[in-house]
Amino acid sequence: MFQPSVFREDRREVLHDLITSNPFATLFASAAGALSADHIPLVLHPDLSPHGTLRGHVAVANPLHRETSGDFDVLVVFQGPQAYVTPSWYPSKQEHGKVVPTWNYVVAHAHGRLQFRDDPDWLMAHLEALTRMQEDGRPTPWAPSDAPDDFMARQLRALVGIEIEIEKLTGTWKVSQNKDVVDRNGVVNGLASENTRLAADVADLVKAAKTE
Repeated sequence: MFQPSVFREDRREVLHDLITSNPFATLFASAAGALSADHIPLVLHPDLSPHGTLRGHVAVANPLHRETSGDFDVLVVFQGPQAYVTPSWYPSKQEHGKVVPTWNYVVAHAHGRLQFRDDPDWLMAHLEALTRMQEDGRPTPWAPSDAPDDFMARQLRALVGIEIEIEKLTGTWKVSQNKDVVDRNGVVNGLASENTRLAADVADLVKAAKTE
């Protein structure tokens, strides 16, 4: 991933917050002989290793499991808010016109080795953690124990757990840090005028960004 220094983000707590806020990840691997991409939710366990450990599950029939053996290297990408930025939002456009469109975004890359976990107790504990993460705060939160035991047993037989101890964690926070305060304010105001949740989230990132 290309990372100009002004956009580089290495703070563990910031990257972990992105992962937990956007747990639906893209997992890239080439262990089966060709590059593959799987889209799966992952649960971050921050205290299991220095950079954190990711846990998830895939179908037993998934080629990621069916056509591989042993541990193998993977790249996991977590994408946060993103938005197009038009030059029309920059006040400097009126001064000199030397501006171009860009895209603001935040992303985290987690590198590590994937291990499969086929222990039913491990898998059930993971599913409980995953559903708890998504169900907490709902009026009637669902839990795996709500389903019949024999039904859940059949579901578990069709799944295999995955665990990735993060060996390298990097991030890019491209949120107008390379612009002066006047143009950054123009971006914030322009994004606010879009009246979408996504644009509002990017505007908040621009306002909060560290600058050089």
